[in-house]
Amino acid sequence: MAKLYFHYSTMNAGKSTLLLQASYNYIERGMQTYLMTANFDDRAGKGRIGSRIGIEAEADTYSQNCDLFDKIAARLAAGPCACVLIDEAQWMTRDQVWQLARAVDDLGVPVMCYGLRVDFRGELFPGSAALLALADEMREVRTICHCGRKASMVIRVGADGRALTEGAQIEVGGNDRYISLCRRHFREAVGDLPLP
Repeated sequence: MAKLYFHYSTMNAGKSTLLLQASYNYIERGMQTYLMTANFDDRAGKGRIGSRIGIEAEADTYSQNCDLFDKIAARLAAGPCACVLIDEAQWMTRDQVWQLARAVDDLGVPVMCYGLRVDFRGELFPGSAALLALADEMREVRTICHCGRKASMVIRVGADGRALTEGAQIEVGGNDRYISLCRRHFREAVGDLPLP
């Protein structure tokens, strides 16, 4: 039975690596996968999913106004596909997550989404909120703060290295712009907790 999965974490936890590994496992067994990522995320190149450890693969892209059900249906009509894998799932809209749920239910294809849970202000992304509500299975991908505790938050830093508390929710970046922290160190970074 097909399911909608949500693998979530903060930055630098290895979500893209896990996605690429899952796809490789299907391909190694003679099955095809359909990879997608946001059209404006070109860190690994346009239409590519890449991980910090150096592996990457080609992917179709989606914008926030495309119908993901239609894209998946068209891919299935073109030939066999064992699984749909979506990177940067936090950037989907609520409607697009419902479209994925319909693809799982009506087309019978598993959909595995990988993305951030919260933004640099500690707020849910729309895609993540919808996935938390609709996914059949959720799995946290863990990473650690510099103190050794589990990192559950992320900050965006400016050119001066200080945490930003305002700005657009969506801004593509990597280790140079984002740092994963535990809640206590997130609070310190944004000025909500005095330093000891």
